Amino acid sequence: MELPLIISVDDHILEPQDLWQSRVPAKDRDRAPKVEHHYGYIDWDSDGTTRFVDDYDKSSPLSGWCDHWVYDDMRWPIPAGFAGVANEDADNGMVGTCYDAMRPGCYDQKARIADMDLNHVEASLCFPSMPRFCGQTFLERSDKVFSFECLRIYNDWIIDEWCGGDGAGRLIPLTLIPLWDVKLAAEEVRRCADKGSHAIAFSEIPAYLGLPSAHTKYWDPLLAACEETETVVNMHIGSSSKFNTTSKDAPHPVNAALTVQNSQAAFIDWILSGTFARFPRLRLALSEGQIGWMPYMIERLDSIWDRGDKYEADLRVRLPEPPSSYMSNIYGCIFDDVHGLKSRDEIGMSQIMYEVDYPHYDSTFPDSFAAAERMVREADLNETEAWQLLRGNAIECYGLGRFGLDR
Repeated sequence: MELPLIISVDDHILEPQDLWQSRVPAKDRDRAPKVEHHYGYIDWDSDGTTRFVDDYDKSSPLSGWCDHWVYDDMRWPIPAGFAGVANEDADNGMVGTCYDAMRPGCYDQKARIADMDLNHVEASLCFPSMPRFCGQTFLERSDKVFSFECLRIYNDWIIDEWCGGDGAGRLIPLTLIPLWDVKLAAEEVRRCADKGSHAIAFSEIPAYLGLPSAHTKYWDPLLAACEETETVVNMHIGSSSKFNTTSKDAPHPVNAALTVQNSQAAFIDWILSGTFARFPRLRLALSEGQIGWMPYMIERLDSIWDRGDKYEADLRVRLPEPPSSYMSNIYGCIFDDVHGLKSRDEIGMSQIMYEVDYPHYDSTFPDSFAAAERMVREADLNETEAWQLLRGNAIECYGLGRFGLDR
């Protein structure tokens, strides 16, 4: 069959180096996010956290030049894997890299659109890099007034510039919220929706960030604002700043394989919390979470609900319908999960979306069309199902008709 153009619901942007320096008042430039150039290597812990070791005497074979985002007390060396597409360092995504070594599409709008055309992609929704996947960088700084100023600079830039001009209808805005203040977060959702953004990034497990969990009603003002403005809540793996591992000496592939557990935890939390019973029109996307695990988890949650009185006296008060009935609120996002696609009838074909993950080193770029063809063929999708996977479900989930994407 002839496959349609792809709408990718999970890509990334390496923010332009002058994003904040060119927009904050002159008095704040010293403490605003900026890029510095260092020689050394990235030292990785088993849980995925990093530190940079300066090595100007070149004692380590892993050493090289690396650009750092520096903001207040934060220093983030850019791993090559964050810009892995056609990067000269792409063979080792764990070393550092520089903007000069990146493919321009990592940070430049015109080049990004050209790469999308090359890759059979019509539209793309991009997560941030320096702010981290749900804005944890701003949450962690002590001066929350300045954090909020920097966060709004990012939001205005991604709506007005990255997704504006030639990007209109091609680059779909995804904005950040001030995680430290739920009232302010709800106001920012409404402000950004008025400007054209109907998607936000949020943490898969907010308790890991020292924030109230999904099982409180603390987040209800934010969720009400999202439901009211038809804003999708996106939870990217890693947006809890924590990856599971098995031991301190476990190699990186171990926690790479276990990242899906974060999406599983979010899936369980946000269903059993009764959130979708309170906000029936709310939509949640588990970005890069895959879907092959969903059928068993749906079965398990329904089994727990059936025997609810054995676990919790008021479970059915908080959750009046079986957990499986709330699947219409949750979208799974995949790039290589054939097993999950074969289980589509148990998940719901309408709840599965496609992602390219450009420019990360596990992206299917520049062969996303071939990757999609393979999955469609191996999962035996019909033409309607292929259309749903590659674009139709994204159009429905994000209301992309407002951007002229209605077929």
